[in-house]
Amino acid sequence: MSEQKINIIEQSERVAVSVISCFEIAQLVKRERLILPLPVNEWLQEALAPAGIELLPLSLAITCRAVDLTDIYKDPFDRMIIATALDYKAKLMSVDGHFKNYPELQGYLLDF
Repeated sequence: MSEQKINIIEQSERVAVSVISCFEIAQLVKRERLILPLPVNEWLQEALAPAGIELLPLSLAITCRAVDLTDIYKDPFDRMIIATALDYKAKLMSVDGHFKNYPELQGYLLDF
């Protein structure tokens, strides 16, 4: 992660992740594309809570908003992450190159 991104995170009043991001991490571990020193549930708890990172849950509004997004990319999990950011009116930081193509994210996406 770049120093610029780290500075933005450190200077933010509130830092949060979508519960879907945790699901994606767990999937990477299951597929052995990511190796963690602890079971994924323990690792997530130890990574999020002590750092003061909030977990943003899904809601009916978020899931419906994800379906209504512009059809740029079909990945339902990415669409739920985007919809979560929009629902919470939060800035979104992602390495996913598809996110910049969503017109709905204009003004929300921290693009570097």
